[in-house]
Amino acid sequence: MSSEHIPKRTKSRLTLHQFYNKANDGQISAINSSMNVDDASSPFQESPKIKVEKVDIPSTIDAPYLERDPGLRLPIWSHPVDMRDDVRKNYIKMGPCQPKLSKYPPIAYSNQNQHFQYGWFAQFPWLDYSKAKNSAFCFPCYLFDKCSSKYVTFTHEGFQDWKRVKERKKCPFAQHEGNMNSLHNFAMKKWNNLVDSSHRIVKVINKVTSQEILSNRLRLKTSIESMKWLAMQGCAFRGHDESIHSTNRGNFIELVKLQARVNEEIASVVLENAPQNAKYTSSKIHKKLLHIFANKVQNMIREEVGDAKFCILVDETLDESNKEQMAIILRYVDCKGIV
Repeated sequence: MSSEHIPKRTKSRLTLHQFYNKANDGQISAINSSMNVDDASSPFQESPKIKVEKVDIPSTIDAPYLERDPGLRLPIWSHPVDMRDDVRKNYIKMGPCQPKLSKYPPIAYSNQNQHFQYGWFAQFPWLDYSKAKNSAFCFPCYLFDKCSSKYVTFTHEGFQDWKRVKERKKCPFAQHEGNMNSLHNFAMKKWNNLVDSSHRIVKVINKVTSQEILSNRLRLKTSIESMKWLAMQGCAFRGHDESIHSTNRGNFIELVKLQARVNEEIASVVLENAPQNAKYTSSKIHKKLLHIFANKVQNMIREEVGDAKFCILVDETLDESNKEQMAIILRYVDCKGIV
């Protein structure tokens, strides 16, 4: 039946499957049977799987489990992350592998045999020697090695060019040490920090924090004492030019400088020797401290007056800029009978 002879009501109820015949299940099975998965030209062919050797790592790391020979031991990054510090500590307890042999195996260079020398351990204490590979390794670089490390020779492959070691200017061991910013020296620092408990991050942070607290207290105390003296004498705090190159930086800063000249401990924590965010010399800090002073004075006056009689004198006048200035004076007799 063509779609032209279908009534409108019937045509609207038809589905897509009514216009096509279902495929025979036998045809589908025949198609599947005709496709050979093992055929090299098939796009569904699976790639060969790579066999990965599984290494059994115990839940706890102890010295007997760890391989002593640097040429046979597992890379440090192959251990679980939460166990690497335990591995490092156990290796540090054992120390670098530096066996003393009566004769080290020779390596031929241009018809000459070269041997590893035991005296190199004294010159380079970080050296590791592998009997299995007759190669030299770097002990601290192995301890803190990463998978993307540049020093593959001294951490995985091993160094064997003994002839070059005897060259003073181009000694590979000295070049491996490098300058103070080399990866080897960073590994040496990590080694020392792991051995010395005083270098651990928690203790270092606590030490620095406690020192900062003492410095901040001394700096703030110096500012408070200077402000108390200026407020008592009724002197101005700020100066016209408070820059470093100014000859007169204002009463407050000059008073702080005076205390710094007398006391070296104060000089080490105030003004230019103070952090930029904790100098305690800004006008905002002055206003906050003066507000605290005023509250303390008011509370003391309230306690002394109590229920006694007092009087308030108010006066105002115009200054040179024609601005009214008002003064308030509280007059009372304290508990000692003094006005």
